[in-house]
Amino acid sequence: MAYLHFSEDELAGRRQRACEKMAAQGLDAVLLFKQESMFYLTGYDTGGYSLFQCLIMRADGDLVLVTRSADKLQAAHTSMIPDVRIWIDKGGANPAHDVVAVLKEKGLAGKQVGVELHAWCLTGQRWDMVRNALDGFCSHSDATDLIQGLRLIKSPAEMEYVRKAGALCDDALKALNQAIEPGVDEGILYSRMMQAILEGGGDPAASRPIIGSGDGAMLVRYFTGRAKVGAQDQVQLEYGAGYRHYHVAIMRTVLTGVASERHKAMHAAGVEALAACQEVARPGATYADIYEAHARVVDAHGLQDCRLNACGYSLSANFPPSWMEEPMIYPGNTTVIEPGMVIFMHMILVDAANTLTMSLGETGIMHDDHFEAVSSMPHDLVVK
Repeated sequence: MAYLHFSEDELAGRRQRACEKMAAQGLDAVLLFKQESMFYLTGYDTGGYSLFQCLIMRADGDLVLVTRSADKLQAAHTSMIPDVRIWIDKGGANPAHDVVAVLKEKGLAGKQVGVELHAWCLTGQRWDMVRNALDGFCSHSDATDLIQGLRLIKSPAEMEYVRKAGALCDDALKALNQAIEPGVDEGILYSRMMQAILEGGGDPAASRPIIGSGDGAMLVRYFTGRAKVGAQDQVQLEYGAGYRHYHVAIMRTVLTGVASERHKAMHAAGVEALAACQEVARPGATYADIYEAHARVVDAHGLQDCRLNACGYSLSANFPPSWMEEPMIYPGNTTVIEPGMVIFMHMILVDAANTLTMSLGETGIMHDDHFEAVSSMPHDLVVK
């Protein structure tokens, strides 16, 4: 009996909508390589996607998973996939041949097959194997957006997982705010954050979190090495909490010592910009509209040189190496906002000349008439 995190009816509905999109695009089958897509359609949950695996879905909903022997029981335990085929680990193995053998068995020779090209596990080398095996057997085209477009709109059940992830983010921020003080090691801060999320029933996040003080506070990516928080310091926090892989991200900058007037001004700009972005985020607006609201407010505060070229992105059920996904919030992104989307907005200000930074960000669910922030933490500047 599979251990599913959604009802079989909900999973069946997702697959039905995928089949309808396939028919509309003239596809007879699709080869899925993103773990997110497999989880979304079937519940299949594994870390084995670092090696070759492919979910073959025919336009009538027929499913076959081609994977390694290590994931056979994983598929049985976590998914409703009825047919699992094993490609054999050995020198010179070419699992693309196993995929084409299934396609042939399913009557797909000469048919139109979509391929999910934008997938972490479909490396260039593996795509060469798949493409060479498909060429001359069937027609194929990029179908990366087929499942991704469906995943953007969350069901009520998915929204509940998002809200649970938001509560875990809040618990972690409370723990961090308590732990941050002069002299504390950043490793302690990482452990407090993870403890709150994992003890609350959450998952390790798909991306590596960011906790940086001193010079490291200026960076907006994880890096190795640990420092101790200074007596007069800024601590950059950007992390995510996952619940059943559904992610919520949050961002803050916590100060120690005395808040400078520059820090206060940057924080005020971030608070105003985040409010403007959340107000603009309504069905019918675009992701570019959100960015323009962010830029307008930041620039009005005289901080144009401190802002980045993007200020957020979509979130769903995500797997490593990243919780980030398209669409992103940047100029010119004409993706239209729809109810059910989950969006993380971050106001990141980096004053490199003065070695100052200030950030504020949170995640929310888009509804017909409002943006529901799933974090309850205040936007006040925290100084320890």
